[in-house]
Amino acid sequence: MTTELPRWCKSSYSDNGGNCIEVATNLVASRGVVPVRDSKNPNGPVLDLPAHAFSSFVAGVKIGQFGTA
Repeated sequence: MTTELPRWCKSSYSDNGGNCIEVATNLVASRGVVPVRDSKNPNGPVLDLPAHAFSSFVAGVKIGQFGTA
């Protein structure tokens, strides 16, 4: 097991008033997950998504599969 810490980042499109998430893609190779957290609550819960599920989600967003709010 690795002791590598997540390197959190958020999208350059995140300037929307604080409704953002942060992801740590540096853990895909070592753990096979993409941790996701609320950028407003960095000490709050973290959701570890399987890398393939996160990739599918991003692909769906890019093609407009989820619509707009």
